Amino acid sequence: MAILLALVAAVAYGLSDFIGGLVSRRASPWSVATVGMCASTVCTALLAAFVTGEPTRADFAWAAFAGVGSGMGAGFLYRGLSQGRMGVVAPLSAVGAAVVPVMVGVVTGERPGAFVWVGIVLAFPAIWLVASTPADEDPLHCDEPRESTTAAVIDGLLAGAGFGVLFAALGQVPDEAGLWPLTLTQAVSVPAVVVLALALRAPWVPRGRYVWWSLGTGPLGTAATLFFLLASQRGYLTIAGVLTSLYPAATVLLAWLVLKERIHRAQALGLALCAFAVAMVAAG
Repeated sequence: MAILLALVAAVAYGLSDFIGGLVSRRASPWSVATVGMCASTVCTALLAAFVTGEPTRADFAWAAFAGVGSGMGAGFLYRGLSQGRMGVVAPLSAVGAAVVPVMVGVVTGERPGAFVWVGIVLAFPAIWLVASTPADEDPLHCDEPRESTTAAVIDGLLAGAGFGVLFAALGQVPDEAGLWPLTLTQAVSVPAVVVLALALRAPWVPRGRYVWWSLGTGPLGTAATLFFLLASQRGYLTIAGVLTSLYPAATVLLAWLVLKERIHRAQALGLALCAFAVAMVAAG
């Protein structure tokens, strides 16, 4: 059941990221994240009103910390998707999102097998290959400047760190806490996005008609985070984290089908190695 819940969370995250990435190409990514997080907060609060629980102060503290990671992850992910290719930003964010909860799981007493450590080691060359750009024009390479790819790599790594914090912190909330801590996570993510946007001097106030399309990411984000929370409560955080981190599969598949995105050979190898690394972690 935990594996199934984590995979459903991955699909929901992938769909949400695809929609958010598309909207971010027509509106400020920070305003897209703000609108999406506000919608997720409302959806989660409606669910929490019908779910009983007895959360503690520690549960709310972990939930607030998770909200900071969620806001950071969404903000940098959408910025990266708006400036770079989904096939680069999404997998890079997944590596960080998988590694952080694995590390936290080990520290808190989980004992994964040797396959997990093999997967973590393989993640590093995978990142290097995904971040690489060909010296000459490659027939599979999109005509993008090196600076665009570099910026996409940075945003992908920062997004991965944020999502890793989200997964690791939210994994500390027990089943008996109910859903109000999760509501706090969504609520805290809103000011987290705003503060980051102000620090980067980026527009975050929703303007224009396109930004409101990101309201569709609200229910998807709520479902994704909820299913991850349930998966982490019913199984190892390490397993829930890495399986949920498969979300780029849905994003990249949609980018390939809808946007006709292409990648060069080294990046293709890196993406395959990323998938293998995450699979090894999950197998462990």
